[in-house]
Amino acid sequence: MRGTMMVLCCAALMGCRASAPAAATPQDAFWASLQALCGRAYGGRMAVGSAPADTAFAGKPMVMHVRRCTETEVQVPFHVGDDHSRTWIITRTAAGLRLKHDHRHADGSEDRVTQYGGDTRGPGTASTQEFHADAHTATLIPAAVTNVWTVEVVPGARFAYALRREGTDRRFRVEFDLTRRVPPPPAPWGYSDGD
Repeated sequence: MRGTMMVLCCAALMGCRASAPAAATPQDAFWASLQALCGRAYGGRMAVGSAPADTAFAGKPMVMHVRRCTETEVQVPFHVGDDHSRTWIITRTAAGLRLKHDHRHADGSEDRVTQYGGDTRGPGTASTQEFHADAHTATLIPAAVTNVWTVEVVPGARFAYALRREGTDRRFRVEFDLTRRVPPPPAPWGYSDGD
């Protein structure tokens, strides 16, 4: 009887192991790495810039601040010198992840070109997610219909934001050093310290 009970117990334990929860998806792991940065700010630099307009970033101090996090949204203001107009907003959707660009003027009003971005089309990796331009972006900025934005989080090493425009030479990339925190900057334009 005792031997039978031991066999049953072992079988039950093995069954429990077999039905353990599946490992996290790459997007779950990416989201966890992003959430782990909440409240922190890091300095960065432009690593790649292929358009004339990108010269506006050259030599200016850059700071990304993972400012606000909920279960479904992370807001990351991107400060370039005294320009506090840009906030990257990453949200979880039923289909994956979405990236939007919130552009504001100093008075807090929305820029004419704002809320563009796109969605993931696959699981990506634990460190890198790609966002393909959506229909709103194509209408707002026709040239950006083939845009693909990349957000990369390598814990303890690097946060990067990049843009490539498929079929063209358009490239942009900024990188932030996750080994060196900096003081959080002021609230981005259109937001308050209480947000």
